[in-house]
Amino acid sequence: MQLQINSLEAAYERVISLSNSSTKRIIIGLVGMPGAGKSTLSTYLMKKLPKETTALVPMDGFHMSNAQLSQLGRSERKGAPDTFNSNAYADLIELINSVPKKEVRFPIFHRELDESIEDEGVIYPDTKIVLTEGNYLLLDEDEWPRSQKLLNESWFVDVNNNRRMARLVARHIKYGKSPEAAHAWAHGTDQRNAELIEATRIRADVIVYLD
Repeated sequence: MQLQINSLEAAYERVISLSNSSTKRIIIGLVGMPGAGKSTLSTYLMKKLPKETTALVPMDGFHMSNAQLSQLGRSERKGAPDTFNSNAYADLIELINSVPKKEVRFPIFHRELDESIEDEGVIYPDTKIVLTEGNYLLLDEDEWPRSQKLLNESWFVDVNNNRRMARLVARHIKYGKSPEAAHAWAHGTDQRNAELIEATRIRADVIVYLD
């Protein structure tokens, strides 16, 4: 049976409980449709949790480069599962899990650049809590299942769909799309991806409601 969490504070308390019950590093996956509030949740947790021993690994850092997407003919579907390097992401989660006393670096995606910067993020040897957030952590294809089995818990972030769509359109406008293009992308590419992600919620250990 899936655990339900209904507030940001309860989410924080759950992380603390998991960390206190383990002597090892814990990894929590935050999953949800575009605009569901994954970043809202992860930002809140990062502010509340001990800064010296907590790290955030966004899946967005594993976007294929724009050059790769152009070469593969996938530029117009950027954000779909096959526009990410799921193998490199799974390799990173395996490394974080198996080598806790080694500094580990990972790429960070910058929306204003629409590209990732290699080795910008870092997991330090004394990091105890790792939050990793992204759309496709619970997919059952490509290399995503390899990282799933290493998560202490997977959380599916849920929200009112109208609010989610409004956030998405506003985000696209903020980063340069016209209102018309933002609406088309949110209701087209983003929505197709959202339907795929929604189908994975059954695999989550926890459902987090942020309405």
